[in-house]
Amino acid sequence: MPPLPSNRTTWHSLLNPLAGRRPGTLLAPAGAPVMGLCPAVALYAVVPLQAVANLVLDDLAAFAQDQGWIVPSGCAVADTGSLAQGLDGRRGWTRVRALATGSLIRGVVVPSLTHIGYRAVDADREQAWLLKQRLFVVATDPADMNLRT
Repeated sequence: MPPLPSNRTTWHSLLNPLAGRRPGTLLAPAGAPVMGLCPAVALYAVVPLQAVANLVLDDLAAFAQDQGWIVPSGCAVADTGSLAQGLDGRRGWTRVRALATGSLIRGVVVPSLTHIGYRAVDADREQAWLLKQRLFVVATDPADMNLRT
């Protein structure tokens, strides 16, 4: 049975998040099978209770799969608590930032940008830092973007 079309929406932090990445790496030897680009992403969310972390991360993972992205082992991270808590106290976000400085992932998928910073100034700062690392940020629920513009 073919997969059902996704009704998930997205907001990309870049118009083309993969443009300009590692020129020439998409070239395969003559006669090689054609394979599409499959970037790896990290998943991150802040959840009120640890018991719902897997539900939220599973939804983010399904979104990533719909996009053709993979989530490497250990790259699905959730912090427990309030969205309003400071970023310095979030162990999971510290892990995502460490992943961002390496070469394993090319992007971060979050439910909304409030998960990387509750205040707009904090979210903008973290998003700018991720972009400096040449990573894209995708919010699966763009509804909060209308409030910030």
